[in-house]
Amino acid sequence: MDPARPSMIDLHTHTDASDGRCSPAELVRRAVRAGITTLAITDHDTVAGVPDAASDAARAGLTLVPGIEITSVVEGADVHVLGYFVDVESRALAEFLAAQRADRVRRLRAMGGRLAALGCPLDIEALVASRRRSGHSLGRPLVADALIEAGYVDSVAEAFDRFLGEGRPAYEPRCGATPVEVIGRIVDAGGVASLAHPGTLNRDDLIPALVGAGLAAIEVYHSDHLPEQVERYRHLAAEHGLAATGGSDYHADGEYGADLGGVLLPAGDYADLVGRARRSGRAAPRTVEGSGRAVPGLDA
Repeated sequence: MDPARPSMIDLHTHTDASDGRCSPAELVRRAVRAGITTLAITDHDTVAGVPDAASDAARAGLTLVPGIEITSVVEGADVHVLGYFVDVESRALAEFLAAQRADRVRRLRAMGGRLAALGCPLDIEALVASRRRSGHSLGRPLVADALIEAGYVDSVAEAFDRFLGEGRPAYEPRCGATPVEVIGRIVDAGGVASLAHPGTLNRDDLIPALVGAGLAAIEVYHSDHLPEQVERYRHLAAEHGLAATGGSDYHADGEYGADLGGVLLPAGDYADLVGRARRSGRAAPRTVEGSGRAVPGLDA
């Protein structure tokens, strides 16, 4: 990366490997157009999009951070944990993520059954087959798209409001690992774990135990965080000796999350995160630098 170029760092984005709309290559192109200099791809329960983006990022002069957003469960509620600098070739991580995705399949089949009973049948097995071959992740937005295509609803928002949102008639709760287990999986894969968008979770009481399990950061900057929440989580991060992370949670232009570059992580916080990864005693943080230098786990 050109040292004279201002840092624009977005550490929370999604591709069509999970519930984003862009291919990894398209996400890289859009990030470059937005002026992003450091980008993390953090798809849900899969790292499939990271290798696909590596060569494009290197050619474009973009530093790519291999990441992930893993869903854990506490008392029936989703708790999302971000992982940064993970080894995308970790066999143990791959096996764990396969189990995570298997529960997504179970969940979609259950929702499909409920939708059929409500008079809105969908070919859930076709959706499952289309994603399983690629190692991509399944989620409710895929069902929402199918509901739109079938003419049952007019928008993703309507699909969630009528059928798929928590408490709606087709909703199926998730079964999954605890956040403590997820943090351990990220750390074992050489990564740094950050609690995602805690302002939407409203479970700050979990943070001390997660710190004890190896949590290294809190996502302070997020598109759903109000200014007072940013200040709160900066304070909590400092109180617990954690780094701050942040990003747009980009899925597509005009959809959930901010546009690329709409929420950025200050360069000093990113340097702190990298420093923590280096001091962890494991390998140096895995990235693809703008120079095009290949690194372990991300050869494109």
